Amino acid sequence: MRSGSDSLLTVSQVTVGYVKFSVWPNMSHQPCEVLDTARWAEATGWHGIWYADHYMPNTGSESFEPGDTHECWAMLPALAAVTERVRIGSLVAPTSVHHPAVLANRAATIDHISNGRMVLGLGAGWQINEHRAYGIELEPPKQRVDRFDEAIQIVRSLLGNNRTTFAGSVYTISDAPCDPAPIQSPLPILVGTGSPRMLRITARHADEWNTWGDVSTAGDRHTLFTAACESVERDPASMWTSVQAVVVLSDDDEDVEGALAGPFGNRVIAGNAAKIVDEMGGYAEVGFDEFIVPDWNLGATPEKRRESLERIQSEVVSQLV
Repeated sequence: MRSGSDSLLTVSQVTVGYVKFSVWPNMSHQPCEVLDTARWAEATGWHGIWYADHYMPNTGSESFEPGDTHECWAMLPALAAVTERVRIGSLVAPTSVHHPAVLANRAATIDHISNGRMVLGLGAGWQINEHRAYGIELEPPKQRVDRFDEAIQIVRSLLGNNRTTFAGSVYTISDAPCDPAPIQSPLPILVGTGSPRMLRITARHADEWNTWGDVSTAGDRHTLFTAACESVERDPASMWTSVQAVVVLSDDDEDVEGALAGPFGNRVIAGNAAKIVDEMGGYAEVGFDEFIVPDWNLGATPEKRRESLERIQSEVVSQLV
């Protein structure tokens, strides 16, 4: 805790120092801005940079709305190349879209580019319009999770073993290599999920778990995650856990109330600096290791987004280190 910050903290909130902060740039931003954000995050001591894996803006249906969407697996090597310390990861790559061999080999190479900082974030896939537009089947939930279950096992094996053979209902892999092996052993696999079966798969095969939510929502999900770990005899403390929520740092009561009353209110934390600091303490007390800040709501221009991130850094993050 830095000198001069004591007025913002209670004794219980000091524990939030154990929470790491990462940033999640929007795919619509120009690559030069994203790379500049990554350099800034590294220079100011942030923990990681995350990037989503989608091909178009989500509409919640088969409809299409135009919007720039830069491709995750082109951006991640660039992010790795312009930084030296922060973790780099996909949040998350859908196994409905990507073959597990492609995911493993991409991740291993980026681990070399980054000198051992890659985190492979995986999910089962969910965005309706991109599957429809590109002719990729979005299977019913059970089949989609069946595919994910096999895919994560194959990825885990490819990243950790000299050769992989796997015979499943979806994939057949025969004496397959992934050379060179990643620098990290193991290369961390993160899964973003909340469903009971997916949580059990995560507990069996992943290293990290991610979810959305305010403290109450994320806390409930963390309880389910812990139960899933215990059901497969995995120590939940052996897994890194991260959470993201839209951050509305404002002294204006109307701004705060409007943000919390919106349709995604349970994915928002809003208030003045003292309130946000207190919220971060709640995440730490629940058991989360990392808080991810999306920059989607932080301003309409690169300059405004940087100004907002700098305010979060100076009024929140700097109070918690």
